[in-house]
Amino acid sequence: MYLRNCWYVAGWSKDYEHTLKAQKLLGENIVFYRQCDGAPAALEDACPHRKLPLSMGQLEGDHVVCGYHGLTFDCTGNCIDSPTQRGMTPRRAVVRSYPVVDRYRLLWIWMGDPEKANPDEIFEIENFDNPDWGYTDGGMLSIECNYLWVVDNLLDPSHVAWVHVTSFGGGGTGDQPLDMEKTDRGVIVSRWIYDQPPSPYYKNLVRFEGTCDRKQHYEMCVPAIALNKSVYTPTGTGGPDKPAVADTYVNISYNFMTPVDENNTQYIWFQHRNTDPCDKAISKQMNDGAIMAFNEDKEILEAVHKGMDAMTTPHIDLGLDLGAKTFRLRLQRLIDAEQKDTEHA
Repeated sequence: MYLRNCWYVAGWSKDYEHTLKAQKLLGENIVFYRQCDGAPAALEDACPHRKLPLSMGQLEGDHVVCGYHGLTFDCTGNCIDSPTQRGMTPRRAVVRSYPVVDRYRLLWIWMGDPEKANPDEIFEIENFDNPDWGYTDGGMLSIECNYLWVVDNLLDPSHVAWVHVTSFGGGGTGDQPLDMEKTDRGVIVSRWIYDQPPSPYYKNLVRFEGTCDRKQHYEMCVPAIALNKSVYTPTGTGGPDKPAVADTYVNISYNFMTPVDENNTQYIWFQHRNTDPCDKAISKQMNDGAIMAFNEDKEILEAVHKGMDAMTTPHIDLGLDLGAKTFRLRLQRLIDAEQKDTEHA
């Protein structure tokens, strides 16, 4: 059902402290915490004795103590104390541990074979440390739908013309043709729209007056990371392979979808722009607008999930679905190959 040998975003790094935090990701119950030195840790949230969630226990120093009989585990998942029978710790008193890494203000988790976990393979956020770029606080949204419906939505530039009329919509978003490109890490659906007013969301953000040439760049990367790039440049200066000019405005929305289970998705995002690195008012304006738009997506996608689940007649696809279908096919092939390797191991 899921690709596991890859890095997913568990949450915002700031939300993990020296306390036990329970989460479900990819259908697995996990307890997160920080050790005394601040290093993150993640364990299976189930004591091997009677499967009481370890998150119902307590944290003593760097160790998790089960709230039922005191079995105590270190960050590797090994039992280091069994108070009811000291000196005779059960050999099978082991819980699974997960590799976790802090990067880009996010906590990343590896849900597959821990021996294959390489932090160098964490999705790169270009210009993250560039002092000329500004970013928003971002947010997290729980969506009651399968994560692949969110993936589909973030490979569909056309939906903004109907769902996001007051934010990301605008001239040309409803009917201009789309281009699709396969990449080493996924799929890009994009298009240039020429000589149109900026969308409402960007109207007061761009640094020029009048109409613009606008690029919608919707990119999905394995396992479910979307890089949605909006480029606004004065009319006549945009187009494929044309270099940026002084007034070219670029905003990248980074979107991280982590499946909770087959019916729920954790959606984390933030925006990264090539202007106004220290302007908190602009960051708040952008973040508030994004929250409004993503809640519009949430309402649509939860209804889509219910509709597809209760489907009594076959659904149809449109031409705009090519990117999503292409990405799903690639992802499924990776999942199938991974499961085959696991079966043969």
